Amino acid sequence: MKNKFIKSTIILIIGGIITKLLAFIIKIYFTRTIKDGINIYSLIMPTYSLLITITQLGFPIAISNIVAKGEKRGKNIMFSIIPVSIILNIILIATMLLSAKYLAVNLLHNKDTYYPLIALSLVLPFISLSSIIRGYFFGKQQMMPHSVSNILEQLFKLLVVLLILPKLMKYGTLIAVIGYILISIISETFSIIIFLLYLPKNFTIKKEDIKPDLGTIKDVLSIGLPSTGSRIIGNIGYFLEPIILTNILILNGYQASYIIKEYAIYNTYVIGLLIVPTFLLGALSTSLLPEISKNINNKPKVKRIFKKIMILTLIYGLIANITMLLSSKLILKILFNTQEGLTYIKFLAPFFIIFYFEAPLSSILQAYNETKYIMKTTTISIIIKLTSLILLSFLKIGIYPLLISEVISIFITVTLNYKKVKKIIA
Repeated sequence: MKNKFIKSTIILIIGGIITKLLAFIIKIYFTRTIKDGINIYSLIMPTYSLLITITQLGFPIAISNIVAKGEKRGKNIMFSIIPVSIILNIILIATMLLSAKYLAVNLLHNKDTYYPLIALSLVLPFISLSSIIRGYFFGKQQMMPHSVSNILEQLFKLLVVLLILPKLMKYGTLIAVIGYILISIISETFSIIIFLLYLPKNFTIKKEDIKPDLGTIKDVLSIGLPSTGSRIIGNIGYFLEPIILTNILILNGYQASYIIKEYAIYNTYVIGLLIVPTFLLGALSTSLLPEISKNINNKPKVKRIFKKIMILTLIYGLIANITMLLSSKLILKILFNTQEGLTYIKFLAPFFIIFYFEAPLSSILQAYNETKYIMKTTTISIIIKLTSLILLSFLKIGIYPLLISEVISIFITVTLNYKKVKKIIA
């Protein structure tokens, strides 16, 4: 069992390194090619993240958890959830078609975001199906399909972006942004095909597998909904960030163009670089969930795993952020050919050492079905974050209210989750 956990983690780490590298190459190329279009893209990303969270509805975590326990047939779990996913996506697409114009004009104060908002809603069904299949393989602790599909998907996306994006730019920045979003449909479809190729040769689908089981749906939703609830709350906070920031700063005399530009710098360059180290922690957390689920009654073993993960996270976080502090100027120059965001990175980097503990702590809590507690801490954190953002935005200190409120949120979330985990495994 230990060897399987280590093997799964190593596969995810290696796959994560390659995937992140490829994703970064795509991001660098996109940023340099799209130029000012990055402002539009950054504004719609919070909405995109919120919709992705809703469309996934916690399915990967819930399916992984249930499959790992071996209490139900994996095929029946997937076929029970797919109809739920289809209905959910129809509702989300319809909602976006009706509300995109109001969101673009009245809340984001940028009418150019209208068609990109419509485009991103069309990608959701493909992301949802991919996440369901991914959850099945995670539950089986088969990490190779996930890693291979991610790598090949990113390679495929890179190829498509290199071929199509320059041609789309001839028709204007807005068309290029919309095209870039819709390319995700092709790449997600490619990822799904790769997953299907990893199914066993003797994989058969029987009549009883296809028939949706209400009990299975209930079990998946009972785990997925509380988990999604916390992510939805977190993404609602992310969704409200540019809306609050834009409206209050405009009220205080800032130009909309300045706000949009600085927010794009913050989201694209600053946060984009600071979250790069999370690929390792994401791999650890993904492997951690089924491993803890299987040893949930073996507290000594859980304590040993927890201690090792915390030490590794601390060492890794220190190395990553010291590197970031010392080399951020060079990194920004090489990757994005800019120095914009340098001050923001130096301000936030020391605090992101704490942020890196969030993923493994959440995985342990999810394994113990403490998703309601995660939702509670996330709610507290977001309320305080948004309150801080509103109050600090009146101080006329640019977008620093956003940075400070982010730091406050990190400390609250990690502290509360750490205390809960310590109590559970004590």
